[in-house]
Amino acid sequence: MFVVHGTKKFLDRAHSGTPPARDPQPATTILGPWYATVLFWQPQVALFVNEPTRLPPFVPLAPAATVIPRMTQTAAQVFTALGLIEEFTTREVTEMGTHQLTKTANRSVLGTMNDFAYLAEAHRTAKNPTDLRELSLRLAQTPCGPLYSSHISPDREITAYITEQATGDMPCPEQETERANADQTFWHGTGQCRSTRRSAPWTGSG
Repeated sequence: MFVVHGTKKFLDRAHSGTPPARDPQPATTILGPWYATVLFWQPQVALFVNEPTRLPPFVPLAPAATVIPRMTQTAAQVFTALGLIEEFTTREVTEMGTHQLTKTANRSVLGTMNDFAYLAEAHRTAKNPTDLRELSLRLAQTPCGPLYSSHISPDREITAYITEQATGDMPCPEQETERANADQTFWHGTGQCRSTRRSAPWTGSG
């Protein structure tokens, strides 16, 4: 199970009659929670951002009732394109088979999401359909302020994150504190800082 923190405009379209959870259950995925919003393109697009790695998959919004299952499929394609190990992708997609919707809770991720929305607008062309998978991979290579004291861009961050989870080579508390302090950095005028929230360690055994 994974948790999707949606903006109001996303929740209004994707809740399927079930109100957002006030106190969602802990995610069982390795990557932890995701954030989601809506881009009012023609046709409309959902932008997802992973909280710890800031990976930004883009998915067609319609039909909104199935946007999260389709996001899971897109995420799997992005994982594969980034060269992440198959064992991780299989496990993560399986755990993403169920989800909970809830409201946003991390201003840093919202700042990152706004930056990606701005950059995506600059990359797309109004006359031609946008290849959303290609756009996801392109923006995954973009330097991201909250990752500047670690691996700089989401594609590098997720690779390092999965390696750390698989080997158990997580930073010691002193390193986490130093990283958290260093992450109080302004970027693109958003003044957002990185979340250091982590999901449970992964042994790599599935």
